[in-house]
Amino acid sequence: LLVFLGLALPGTQGKIISRCEMVGILRRNGFEGFVGTTVADWMCLVKYESGYNTKAYNNNGPSRDYGIFQINSKYWCNDGRTAGAKDACHISCSKLLNDNIEDDIRCAKKIAQEAHGLTPWYGWKNHCRGRNLSSFVRGC
Repeated sequence: LLVFLGLALPGTQGKIISRCEMVGILRRNGFEGFVGTTVADWMCLVKYESGYNTKAYNNNGPSRDYGIFQINSKYWCNDGRTAGAKDACHISCSKLLNDNIEDDIRCAKKIAQEAHGLTPWYGWKNHCRGRNLSSFVRGC
């Protein structure tokens, strides 16, 4: 019973992707220069949004954020509970909570492309925008 309860709790621990492993994933998936961003921007975003946790979850009241990029259920994914959800990435939010982040990557890039940058993410706006982020990729 405790195992099942642990899986259902918000913020449940998923795979924590190491810093350099995440840098490699972002580089291989074309994030450097994508819509004017850098891998360092994305690394900072992921750190402050999810702490590199693939199963990160945050309840925002009427909507929820899911996965390593904290993708919101009001606009981007379908959790079956968010009134007026748009589901612009055409994905179940639950698919953003596993260790395979390929679908998370596709949706995050769609969000950034539509926004022409990373402004939809408050973690990036509040902690990363306009700062020297070289430490996020240094040594990787």
